[in-house]
Amino acid sequence: MNFSLRQIFTFREVMRSGSISQAARTVGRTQPAVSTMIATLEGELGFSLFVRDQGKLIPTPEARFFLEECETVLERIERIERTVNKIRTHEAGKLRVACHPAAAGMFMPRILTEFLQGKDELEVSLIMRSSDVIEDLIASQQFDIGFAETPKPRPSVKQMDFDLECVCIVPADDPLATAEEITPQDLDGQSMAVLFDKHPLTVRTEAAFRKSGYRFRKRLELRTWAPGLQFVAAGMCYMICDMITGYSCLQQRQTTRELAIRPFRPRISTSVSILTPGYATQSLTSKAFTTHLCEAIGNMQTELHNSL
Repeated sequence: MNFSLRQIFTFREVMRSGSISQAARTVGRTQPAVSTMIATLEGELGFSLFVRDQGKLIPTPEARFFLEECETVLERIERIERTVNKIRTHEAGKLRVACHPAAAGMFMPRILTEFLQGKDELEVSLIMRSSDVIEDLIASQQFDIGFAETPKPRPSVKQMDFDLECVCIVPADDPLATAEEITPQDLDGQSMAVLFDKHPLTVRTEAAFRKSGYRFRKRLELRTWAPGLQFVAAGMCYMICDMITGYSCLQQRQTTRELAIRPFRPRISTSVSILTPGYATQSLTSKAFTTHLCEAIGNMQTELHNSL
């Protein structure tokens, strides 16, 4: 047998309406075209589907039995069409995101929340890992998107790099909270919360102080910036950190009452990257979220700069 889905669909409409002319209007074809399609289908099947009795179109018992199978097939096709449409519009599927600690607490969940609106059937896996681990997860195709400190280029990872200006976090009631900008001179010998010694930001910040001739006092050494916000709010230290941490702080209104975010000069920056597998085709959903994340990074830069 060699019949098409269009023939099956047309047959169902004839069965539903009981009329060739009404079925023709429903499927958007002429009445002769529908009659020919039904006749061709009967020839393929090897039995009659309809008989005419006093001008009425009457289904045969075989037609009623055949309709049950057609309904099953068409329901499945319609379900496939709905699924395809959801995939096309990124409303269904899976998205696996690996994120470094600075963005995992608030920034990335906030961006994912925006992206997931209206996508009830899209499943997301979000994990927090160190940047070097994220790089390996992306290279091995275990995750679709990584957001991490910029790694050295490698063929198995595609990357989009962003240079983000660092900011200084101070207590809201501190005299420096109203300064137009904060410099090493302002922080000379003051207690600082920093990341571990070999972290690139710690190295660059210490170099800026040394070049300016002022003392960089590392009082609190951290693995991530999140605890530092509490120390600064308590008046125990100051903190020069990445823009994402500063922006996350800005988004937390209850924390912002205790903290102030100010520009730091000379300019120090960190580089973060959106990572995707280099040897795999990126899914439509992954591409859409990559675009959304790029826009979010741009909006973050604009919003934070306007608030300083």
